[in-house]
Amino acid sequence: MPQTLKTDWILFGAVVAMACFGLLMVYSASSYIAQIGTAGLGPQPSWYYLIRQLAWAGIAVVAMMTLKKTNYRNLQTPAVAFGALGVSAALLILVLFVDTLHGRWLHVGPISLQPSEIAKPALVIFVAYFVAWRARAINNPRYTLIPAAAVVGAAIVAVIVKDLGTAVVLAAGALVVFFVAGLEWRYCFIVVVLALVGLGVSIYMQQYRMDRVCKWLDQFPIVAKIDKTGWVKAHAAKAKRDTNYQADQSEIAVGVGGAAGLGLMNGRQKQLFLPAPHTDFIYAVVGEETGLVGTVALALGFGVIFWRGLRAALRVRDDFGRYLALGATVVVVVQALINMSVVLGMGPTKGIPLPLISYGGSSLLSTMVLMGILMNVAEHAG
Repeated sequence: MPQTLKTDWILFGAVVAMACFGLLMVYSASSYIAQIGTAGLGPQPSWYYLIRQLAWAGIAVVAMMTLKKTNYRNLQTPAVAFGALGVSAALLILVLFVDTLHGRWLHVGPISLQPSEIAKPALVIFVAYFVAWRARAINNPRYTLIPAAAVVGAAIVAVIVKDLGTAVVLAAGALVVFFVAGLEWRYCFIVVVLALVGLGVSIYMQQYRMDRVCKWLDQFPIVAKIDKTGWVKAHAAKAKRDTNYQADQSEIAVGVGGAAGLGLMNGRQKQLFLPAPHTDFIYAVVGEETGLVGTVALALGFGVIFWRGLRAALRVRDDFGRYLALGATVVVVVQALINMSVVLGMGPTKGIPLPLISYGGSSLLSTMVLMGILMNVAEHAG
């Protein structure tokens, strides 16, 4: 008898509810800056960004529902795993050579695409396929670890040039999958050390990253005790006065919101005080307008995704499904944690969208693709 599949309504409901809330917050956070005109657009209707996000949301929902209905085992082929990674790598390489004014995006007419976001589902599928394929020899350096390090490492390096935050998210997802698959502690230690060295080099190579990290570290008294030479303080002093401006304004927004918030559409920090209120710092707008209630509820939403994703990974019977569920869950939840920690002043400023909430079509699409895959794994897990 064919297996009867049941939708994980808790996971499905959480994702849909958060995506709808995200649309509401995008409108609230962007209506003011749309009307006054920013980024050379000139004055626009208050719903300018909302309409664009709705268009992407329609595409993202179709993608999510398609993958929800598609047996995840259909993804367990070399053509899909290597093909997805190849397309993603090509886009990442392309963005390195296009006009630098475009930053992390590729522009095709009115459509803007962020290749680092497309890399998320591509790398999750590839890592799940590769680890399931080499499960019995996961600790073999020659035939498993070196090839995996070469492919995954190259993808992460390609991402890190333009988007450090996404590279950290991808690395976390890959490491968790390899660890669960049985990677020995010594290899985990080596990978973590290499990742930290790479992270340090990438920060050191970009002055603005150094400024942000040093400014953030300089606020902790323990750093001064450890840093006897005063290296951190010296670099923090050289940083521009507005290096932590975004973080400061986001903390003000969250603090003003208090327990219950000022009410939807009533936030003040989004009126040119808080940069990127509808993208990377939308969680600050949530805090100002819905207060502690809203921020905690949103954090709990990601907690639900983590719970149901972990549940699916534990219950599904095959390795590929387990690693798919783990990869998708870790990538989304870790990205959310990084975004929220930055907004709350718990980490140095880093531009990275809040999954399902922030304005941005590429981010919404990649997240919904991952959620569609996770939902299908959950259905087969029972």
